[in-house]
Amino acid sequence: MGLVLFGLTGGLASGKSTVAARFRERGLPVIDADQLAREVVLPGSEGLDAVVAAFGAEVLDASGALDRAKLAAIVFKDPEKRRRLNAILHPRIGALSMKRAAELAERGEPFACYEAALLVENGLADAFRPLVVVAVPEDVQVARAMARDGCGEDEARARIRAQMPLSEKIAAADHVIDNAGSKDDTRTRADEVLDAIRASR
Repeated sequence: MGLVLFGLTGGLASGKSTVAARFRERGLPVIDADQLAREVVLPGSEGLDAVVAAFGAEVLDASGALDRAKLAAIVFKDPEKRRRLNAILHPRIGALSMKRAAELAERGEPFACYEAALLVENGLADAFRPLVVVAVPEDVQVARAMARDGCGEDEARARIRAQMPLSEKIAAADHVIDNAGSKDDTRTRADEVLDAIRASR
């Protein structure tokens, strides 16, 4: 039997990283799409060259690395620019994630998790079954995003509303982890979900 690569997703500041960290503590390999997104635009990469060609050298910092905050400010306000950025990044992230999955399979890992914010939006939910969705009420998302990113309430709400509604992600889920309570509650639920996934093999 090959590697089972299941999905982990949620909304902005919903707590995907907390759940992924718990999975790692339990010895599960996690492929983090955010980390891959950084790797595909490292200085000297063709991904970074493509981003600069599309958005100009002003998205670079003084050292020649991508200034993610500047780029985010450009694309968040403009759906067309966001689509253009996604067209550059997503194929490269996809290729790198499959390379990482192949390495895990070669190592004999039975399970791994693919953590990505846009799995459902990108029509990939069925490619990463079972799908785990981390959910919190929007007010909790807003408060956590403001605390984490140092942004105002309006900006936090705009960023949340730029994503697919969490209710639609929950509808696509095989497992839902409610992250509105304490960290211990979330870890306990993450353990239950991981145990159920491992037992289903």
